[in-house]
Amino acid sequence: MHPDPAFRPKDDDLAALLVREIGFAAIFAGTPDGPRVAHAPVVLGADNRTLQFHLARGNGLAKHLDGASALAVVQGPDAYVSASWYTAPDQVPTWNYVAVEMEGQARRLDRDALVAQLDTLSASHEARIGIDPPWTRDKMSPAIFGKMADAIIGFEIAITAWRPTLKLSQNKSADERTRVIDGLKAQGHGALAHLMDQLAGRGERR
Repeated sequence: MHPDPAFRPKDDDLAALLVREIGFAAIFAGTPDGPRVAHAPVVLGADNRTLQFHLARGNGLAKHLDGASALAVVQGPDAYVSASWYTAPDQVPTWNYVAVEMEGQARRLDRDALVAQLDTLSASHEARIGIDPPWTRDKMSPAIFGKMADAIIGFEIAITAWRPTLKLSQNKSADERTRVIDGLKAQGHGALAHLMDQLAGRGERR
């Protein structure tokens, strides 16, 4: 998390919205084998207090994660910001980015909870795709689904801390922010520029 409080979102629901929309995280934890990270699709609980995911049984983190303190990181768009886009003197280049950190204790899920997680995950993303009828596991052979489910382990993190960072030039003047937005758009970073526009519209600037 960036230490500058200017980069903390004022909207309490924004971090959760980003996690749900991006839907993919890096999961970090310390293990006897050293620090490990896994990358997985995630399901944020309706109350924003839990984060579920699953890992392959052979993943280097899976055998150590139950009961461990874990950190999940969801990353959004990012881009280089040229100092030439600023009007003030003696500036340096930087990087604008979006990241949400969630910390808590992980626990292993039982088989029923793992299957429920898989159903929730696929239903959420199938709804975005909009195919009618959507894919469900009912279209699979139960034996094959069972064999594939046996190859993974489900986990849930009880979130004790949220640490979102939206570093979007909030510490710059309105004119400089506009120049950065224009520069990002010209470089093809439309998503990041759009987020900067949205924050400016809500008055989240210094």
